[in-house]
Amino acid sequence: MNDGQEIVPLVAAARIEARVHELAQAIAGELPAQFTMVGLLKGAFIFMADLARELDAAGCRPRIEFLQVSSYGSGKISSGEVKVIGGLPDSVGGRTVLLVDDILDSGRTLSFTRDLLLRHGAERVWTCALLDKPSRRTVVIEADFVGFVIDDVFVVGYGIDFDEQDRHLPYIGRLA
Repeated sequence: MNDGQEIVPLVAAARIEARVHELAQAIAGELPAQFTMVGLLKGAFIFMADLARELDAAGCRPRIEFLQVSSYGSGKISSGEVKVIGGLPDSVGGRTVLLVDDILDSGRTLSFTRDLLLRHGAERVWTCALLDKPSRRTVVIEADFVGFVIDDVFVVGYGIDFDEQDRHLPYIGRLA
């Protein structure tokens, strides 16, 4: 529970596991065996770890990097401004990159970070989002790989938080 708010299961842990396996197979079929994965912290860390292991099983050998960006603060609504927190990954120059995010909603974060990586020398940037909320899009962008398309609900679990809570849940739930 999150400060008394009920969490209603939306995507079960077993379904997430199966979908991550499917995504890894699709990614392995499109990207070269060696590339750099850049996970957006903090929300994508569990997804990124599971995806990296599945990619390894599919014959890929990705380098692992992280980039921390924020547009939410402690609220449920994006501020509209994407900020980089900390440094940029070192191993993107001249490489194929798979940018991994937890949720693609407005599109601002994924678009901003994709363009940032390209400006810093990435050869090509592929995008992968665990969740896609197309009804919230304000920037024209679609992820190359998507786990689940969901309605415009606020979700937690599997790395995704509300005010730094509920990341630990093994499933994805919506706040009721």
